Amino acid sequence: MSDPSEENADGATPISLSPQEHTVLTALRNPTELPMEEEQVANLSGLPPDTVRGSLQRLRSKHLAVVEEEHLTVRTLTTRGLAAARDGLPERRFLQALRRHGGRLTVEQATAEGLSADERSAAIGILRRRQLLADGFPFQLRDAEGADDRLLPEEVVLKQVANDEEDLDEAILSALERRGLVQVERRSIKRWGPSEEGRRLALEGSNQPLWGALTPADLTSGAWKGRTYRPYDVRAAVPYARGARENPYVAWLNDFADILVGLGFEETLGPLLETEFWNNDVLFMPQDHPARSIHDAFWPEGVEGHLPPEDLLGRVAAAHEGRALPGEKLPMGPGWGGLYDVSIASRPVLRSQTTAVSARYLARRPSPPFRTFSIDRNFRVESVDARHHLEFQQCEGIVGEDGVTLRHLIGIFRELTEAIGIPELKIRPSYFPFTEPSIEGYVRHPRLGWIEVLPGGLFRPEVLRPLGIEVPVAAWGIGVTRLAMIALGKNDIRELFCDDLDALTRGGP
Repeated sequence: MSDPSEENADGATPISLSPQEHTVLTALRNPTELPMEEEQVANLSGLPPDTVRGSLQRLRSKHLAVVEEEHLTVRTLTTRGLAAARDGLPERRFLQALRRHGGRLTVEQATAEGLSADERSAAIGILRRRQLLADGFPFQLRDAEGADDRLLPEEVVLKQVANDEEDLDEAILSALERRGLVQVERRSIKRWGPSEEGRRLALEGSNQPLWGALTPADLTSGAWKGRTYRPYDVRAAVPYARGARENPYVAWLNDFADILVGLGFEETLGPLLETEFWNNDVLFMPQDHPARSIHDAFWPEGVEGHLPPEDLLGRVAAAHEGRALPGEKLPMGPGWGGLYDVSIASRPVLRSQTTAVSARYLARRPSPPFRTFSIDRNFRVESVDARHHLEFQQCEGIVGEDGVTLRHLIGIFRELTEAIGIPELKIRPSYFPFTEPSIEGYVRHPRLGWIEVLPGGLFRPEVLRPLGIEVPVAAWGIGVTRLAMIALGKNDIRELFCDDLDALTRGGP
């Protein structure tokens, strides 16, 4: 085995090169093609690009190679941009259509001219901003004489991109990029060459195989004998190994649960796959409510839902239809003005709100006073953005005892927000089908502004009496995912569901 402390004749510690590094450095010392891009090095050395890239980085760490880096912005026309350059931008074609129709154009005529709805919308907006198109319908030129054949700014920039020109109007370029007509790609080009030390290093005879690992099998078989091993540097830095830790978002949810436990609440859980009965009906949400459509809920296929006990189903049906409950003479109210559909009640649905957990808890008819909460997942058909996600956590909670009022609920909201370090809270009246009165609590996000996270109210009699509850019950469905955004310093709800292990290990999603 070679001794890493052995020195050359000139007193310098020998530099160990792998065969690949030796080949790449030999290619770099070609005096006719310097500096070289990685592709050129690969062609000269005959090695795969990935091997060349790794060898270059190792040669650089050994001070045998140097690199020059150039950052380029490449602008090209997309397929749509090429079509626009050939056939004309939608705004140009719109102007041409206007002229062919004497300066007045209806929507039907614009469609007949081959302009799609998206093209018409883009053309109309741009021409009106350019003061070429009058407001209103039918479409008219604001000044027929002023709308000459001079190129529009968008046409100028499109032509400049096609000609690979550099001095462009960046605002117009960005607009064309948003329209999908121009593609802007930022590239980094690295050019490599040998350092002075890399030029002087003697390479003759150094292209011998160097082994990098010594295994138990090598020691047992004696295969290590006669091999030359790479020097081992005990001073070399090694990756820092961090211990296991909780996901920051999950840890925060656990801390929030601990706060509620400290306030005297007990935790309750419920199934993620519910029926429409527990998810909506028992909460006195009308069966034709828009939020129950396919646009807001996930309906699993191939799964059969089960109805609740017949007496409970009958009592909930009576509340929906405005009939008196069994054993009572007068109805609680007018109901929702239609027949209750049992087939809808049995339909399975992915839980869209943890209020279903509270409903199941109340159906067990707990003895007052009671305080319970649930922090769990819900699912809704949402357009995913900074505030919304298909999957989110909600903190459902209820307080039931004689004398409970809306003031108690507001007090709980203030206790919770202050406990997690959010000082500002706004309360305003609201409406929910299952609570009356109802409120919404808003907290301020540093970037997104005021966001609604604390909806709640007092359960209506139509919810409580079919379940056999005789005391007032304050209920809420806190958007803890949004609260976590503020507490963890996130500007986008999607960051909480991060699966980047490095980011999670550093201390947050």
